[in-house]
Amino acid sequence: MATGVDRGGDPARSLALLWGDQRRSKQRSRSDLSVEKIVLTAIDLADADGLGVLSMRQVAQTLGVGVMSLYTYVPGKAELIDVMLDTVYGETAKPDDIEGGWRPKLELVARENWALRLRHPWMLQIPSGRPSLGPNALAKYEFELRAVEGIGLSDLEMDSVVSLVSDHAEGAARRAVDALRLERGSGMTDEQWWLVYGPLLSSVVDVERYPTAAKVGTAAGSAHGTAYPAEHAFDFGLERLLDGIEALVEHRAMGSGPA
Repeated sequence: MATGVDRGGDPARSLALLWGDQRRSKQRSRSDLSVEKIVLTAIDLADADGLGVLSMRQVAQTLGVGVMSLYTYVPGKAELIDVMLDTVYGETAKPDDIEGGWRPKLELVARENWALRLRHPWMLQIPSGRPSLGPNALAKYEFELRAVEGIGLSDLEMDSVVSLVSDHAEGAARRAVDALRLERGSGMTDEQWWLVYGPLLSSVVDVERYPTAAKVGTAAGSAHGTAYPAEHAFDFGLERLLDGIEALVEHRAMGSGPA
């Protein structure tokens, strides 16, 4: 499976799809096509097989139309991916109604980003350096920023905090998806793998040479039943990130300058 997809589309055409005249997406031809129907079909296909094998022809075949019919609505695969990405961004919950201050709101932001990528692993195949600039992406960013609005951080710090938490969720989701892919490819769960390889490792490794690694590795493996517990890693890392952000907020409350 491909690990990365170069979007490489025409920004003007993508923005026209994302922000342009919405009447076009609502038009119906005799084949009952629409931008929305094409995008939702493509998302279903990508959820099942990833972006590497997604093609305009595959989408057309699934919809039962000729491939050229799609180009009336979507210029190409790159622009289609841009709209797919913005569409799934609309699935995330908004933290405005969460009580208890910024910390539970920011935790929700992280958990929503984590869950979104587990539902749509193909998102992890898209380079994250250039975000989608569609309406759902901007609405998502707006709500995420509100989680830390008015708590004493500068605008740049607010942006950095949201990015830090989102990046942690994305990285943890990537590891979780990789683990699931390994499980499917090997036919062996992490727990089964550990039960086989744990004793084998103990039989060949000199514990006296690596005492700390042996002690800690055995404790972690026994506790989690796996070499990498994805959900625990996400939860533990998130708590430590929130602790660090809390220290920054308290630092600002004392009237201190940049840390």
